[in-house]
Amino acid sequence: MPMSGPVNAEGASAGEEGPPPDPCPATAWVDQVGAVQLWSAEAEALLGYSAKEVCGTPAVELLTTRGDREAALAGRDRPEVGQSWDGVLALRHRDGHGVRVALRARPLTDREGRAGWSVSAGDARRIEREDVDRAMMRALFEQYPAPIALLDDELRYRLLNGEAERVLTHTGNQLIGRHVGADVSHVDSGTIDRVLRQVRETGESVLGLPVRGSPPSGPDGDRMWSLSTFRLTDPTDRPLGMCQTYVDITDGYRAERRLELLTEAGAGIGATLDVARTAQELADVLVPALGDVVWVALSEAVLEGDEPPMMLGPGQWNLRRIGVAPPGDDWPTGLPAVGAVAPALPNHPLLRRIGQGETVLLPDRDSVIAAAEGHSELAHLFVPEHGHSAIAAPLFARGLVLGTVVVWRTRRPAPFGREDADLLTEIASRAALGVDNARRYTREHRAAVALQQRLLPAPTTDTPAAETVGFYVPAGGGAEIGGDWYDVIALPSFRVAGDVTGHGLPATATMGRLRTAVDTLADLELEPDELLTHLDDLVHQLQAEAPHQGDTVGASCLYAVYDPVTCQCALASAGHPPPVVIRPDGTVETVDVSPGPLLGVGGMPFEATTFDLEPGSIVAVYTKGVIYRDDHDPDAGLRRLTDRLARFAGPGRGLDGVGQELLRSLGDAPARDDMALLLARTRAIDPGNTATWEFPADASVVAAARKAAAGQLTAWGLEEVSFTTELVVSELVTNAVRYAGGPIGLRLIRENALVCEVNDPSNTQPRLRRARWSDEGGRGLFLIAQLTTRWGSRYTRSGKTIWTEQPLTTDLGLLDLLL
Repeated sequence: MPMSGPVNAEGASAGEEGPPPDPCPATAWVDQVGAVQLWSAEAEALLGYSAKEVCGTPAVELLTTRGDREAALAGRDRPEVGQSWDGVLALRHRDGHGVRVALRARPLTDREGRAGWSVSAGDARRIEREDVDRAMMRALFEQYPAPIALLDDELRYRLLNGEAERVLTHTGNQLIGRHVGADVSHVDSGTIDRVLRQVRETGESVLGLPVRGSPPSGPDGDRMWSLSTFRLTDPTDRPLGMCQTYVDITDGYRAERRLELLTEAGAGIGATLDVARTAQELADVLVPALGDVVWVALSEAVLEGDEPPMMLGPGQWNLRRIGVAPPGDDWPTGLPAVGAVAPALPNHPLLRRIGQGETVLLPDRDSVIAAAEGHSELAHLFVPEHGHSAIAAPLFARGLVLGTVVVWRTRRPAPFGREDADLLTEIASRAALGVDNARRYTREHRAAVALQQRLLPAPTTDTPAAETVGFYVPAGGGAEIGGDWYDVIALPSFRVAGDVTGHGLPATATMGRLRTAVDTLADLELEPDELLTHLDDLVHQLQAEAPHQGDTVGASCLYAVYDPVTCQCALASAGHPPPVVIRPDGTVETVDVSPGPLLGVGGMPFEATTFDLEPGSIVAVYTKGVIYRDDHDPDAGLRRLTDRLARFAGPGRGLDGVGQELLRSLGDAPARDDMALLLARTRAIDPGNTATWEFPADASVVAAARKAAAGQLTAWGLEEVSFTTELVVSELVTNAVRYAGGPIGLRLIRENALVCEVNDPSNTQPRLRRARWSDEGGRGLFLIAQLTTRWGSRYTRSGKTIWTEQPLTTDLGLLDLLL
């Protein structure tokens, strides 16, 4: 390789401070007759003779061979034959051994006109070694396969090898003497200048600094160089200049960037199980790492969670653009953005290749034009302005094309290559799995949400006992379906039961089984503690099934019954947080309950708690997701809940507004656990709408009871239901006198229906049966069942109560029955 350096008119290198060191430092003067007249100290060091010993003697006597002496004498006698002579001769050292010496003899005339020769000499072996060393250093500099540039202390180019000229895209003659900051290089000259100044000032070398280069042409595009810079000094540490070397690390850099991009894609795509979010994550990863404009289009069926159809041609794809990059105002004008639906596409060979799972590369503008030939009306939908190179890859999973990803280069001049296409293929393959997982999750989530929405009760109820509003927020802000639920159950005698069950069930279906069990047990009108005992037995049965299903079943539960006649609430807890009560005067308190173990734990009894509730009180029951936040402190969470309820549940505030405000106050971060919240505002039955009597166990009291009921109905203006009610009272009191004993209680309650209750001290449950035609009795409960809307019985601590419920208007069914 050539080596370039400055040369002045005299042949010396420009900028040198003196001639280069003489390789033959020993000098002597030989007159025209061949006698030594001058002898330098260097000559004495070379051959060992002092000037006194040599001067005046023939110079040829120093030669060791006869032929050399004869040749020297001949040259002396014929000076006109040669003006100078260079060569290697053997001279005799003073101690007798021979020394090979490189000689330079030059004829000249002194100031007095005397002719002679100027002779310089040096150790031939040392000179030969130095010549070899210089030749090797020169070859190293010229033939080194990486660029090398030498600069002076003013940061001007002084010497460059051929590789440096190629990288800097200028010849040495163009660069020598110019400052590195001059705009003559496609390498980052600003970085080079900064590093040179730093090294010059500090003396500390900078090694392996990555620098980008942009050659004016070539298929490979940008190059990356590892730049090393160090200072050059002489043996006295005096600065001589600077040296810079470049090592092409483009292939390694590109491989590293590909690996980084794959790593980023693996970490950033498909983590949310959301189809649209996954598509946008794919677009964000590819810009600007791979291209300038990217869009991701998915099948309409995929967005709904369904499998896309087996596509026979591009016209059946039904793709919608879901993810684009760059977003916002940086998106190319005129190019369809997010939400755009692709029109029916032609049966183009490139599209068929994509449909078969192949990545298509359009490496240059001509390829783009050729692909759009014959379909120019669609070009504006798929070719951005200044787009010159593109790659299109299918999102291919399980043999189905879920969508496509298209990457364009519009600003950077380098076209896409096969390595870029292979990289996009791998990224698209990983993204397709993420999209497919999100699609399948969307389908399962949609089914689970539909199931749970049908299992949960109506969010609001309005009964004579209470007005209620329920709220349910799944964990993860809707991304998960758990086992929390609430329920409001209308009980006889205008009572209402409420239950809230906590998270921990393995599936929504299991939650449905428990809810069905609660509804069934509530219909038996069991006390809260007794109901939880039966529910605990059911959970034990579910646990026995769990090993076969791989699940663990367990739950907390709060069950409460409110009686609007007595304005009392009875509740029991199975490991559930206590309810919060907001009194009509604004006082907020937490109900002091004795929680039993979680359902399924067993071993401990449940304890019921009874307390008074004034009409207009608000009761808040909830699952632990409402109070368990990031601090994991349930006490702090309960304090936050009571404080916020006191602030939000002001006079005149609707329950729905209170609940919405409360949930908003918990923050926008997705909940780690399901949240179920039930708010109930209590009501009371007007005392004037109830009437109570007590009778002894005597057959004569049946008429008295019938008369008392008829009189009360007349006072209430309900004469039209008097006949039916008297018949019901007569049958129930007669049964109590005959089978239970006294005392016998009778109570009528008027609200939106008429309730008749008869209680007695017996624990025997009445049974409805069909009497034979010859039986004299057994038809009472059958008549009651036909004449009332519903009837039933419940146990009390002192016996049982049989109740009936009938509308407040005349029921023509009675006349039909009698006829």
